[in-house]
Amino acid sequence: MTPIFIGFAFAYFLSALLRAVTATLAPSFSAELALGAGDLGLLAGAYFFGFAMLQLPLGSALDRWGPRRVQFALMLLAVAGCLLFARAEGLPGLLAARVLIGMGVAACLMAPLTAYRRRFTPGAQLRANSWMLMTGSLGMLASTLPVQWMLPLLGWRGLFVALAALLALSMTVMLWLVPRDEVTAPAPGQADGGYAAIVRHPLFIRLAPLAFMQYGGMVAVQALWAGPWLTEVGGGSPQAAAGGLFVINLAMLFTFLAWGAVMPRLAARGVHALGVLTWGMPLALALLAGIVWAGPAAGAGAWAAWCVASTCVSLSQPAVGQAFPAAHAGRALSAYNLVIFGGVFSVQWGIGLALDALRATGMDTVAAYQAAFGGFGLLCAAAYAWFLWRRA
Repeated sequence: MTPIFIGFAFAYFLSALLRAVTATLAPSFSAELALGAGDLGLLAGAYFFGFAMLQLPLGSALDRWGPRRVQFALMLLAVAGCLLFARAEGLPGLLAARVLIGMGVAACLMAPLTAYRRRFTPGAQLRANSWMLMTGSLGMLASTLPVQWMLPLLGWRGLFVALAALLALSMTVMLWLVPRDEVTAPAPGQADGGYAAIVRHPLFIRLAPLAFMQYGGMVAVQALWAGPWLTEVGGGSPQAAAGGLFVINLAMLFTFLAWGAVMPRLAARGVHALGVLTWGMPLALALLAGIVWAGPAAGAGAWAAWCVASTCVSLSQPAVGQAFPAAHAGRALSAYNLVIFGGVFSVQWGIGLALDALRATGMDTVAAYQAAFGGFGLLCAAAYAWFLWRRA
């Protein structure tokens, strides 16, 4: 399992870094390009728009042509997107490049998960899934203090040129370590379609609202809104916010490492992902309510605790993959991922729009953040209620 995992993990590390780097660079973008909260939310969300736009064709492509070939082709777009981002002079150029980056890394998690579904046992899939997410947390960790340290040396434009070079290197590593795809001719009716049966599946229907709100919201906070909360609500400096994001992502890294070690053992004892999710969500909801209530007193530690509690939702991803035949794994996982990243885009942009609208009414910044995140918490609670109601 190790060569295949490493071959895919390097690329996913970089995709997660690119996903989250806007949280660290938000002060630089705001100062240089005069971007407001809504603009920052849209810029961060543009990555997820490009990412989500490719998920349905990606699923069919993974099932038809295989993970290795599809991921390599798409990553060429990510390299081009990073180079264009480095040359952009305003918000429209940044948005276009960000969408292209999102499209280019769209397969960086779905391709390995599809490969693991085809090659690994269910227990090994749970471990590999959690450890891929751990690799993503490592990438998000690298997007905090290390990026802050590199800014004086490279600037944000030079940083994206360096990321383009690293993406090209990861493509070479993947070709070296990941075996060639074993592509077989699809059975009649499999080449096209297949999504209607997937989205009508009872498990998919049950999990979709939680994937959209809780999972998508967790990524939205980790990738963007934790940083502005720490500076605008908590009153910290950009450097202090980068340190706070480092703490959040370090906590996530160790959590996913622990899930990868523990879940195969729990599954062997009859404790499965949905059971963990059932008992973990109330803790996440309670922690978010506490953060909203505490306001400026809720720092990086509180957000780290909420993100850690929210990782229980990530266990639903391999459960969805295992609910379908291996030949349909790419489509099932990509359809579910579309729901997740549709949620990320919606929550990132939605919170930004809510903040601008609330402050336009005269509400102060702290109260506006509390109201915006309070509304988000109510939507998460509604998604959890749906999950419980659909149990039968």
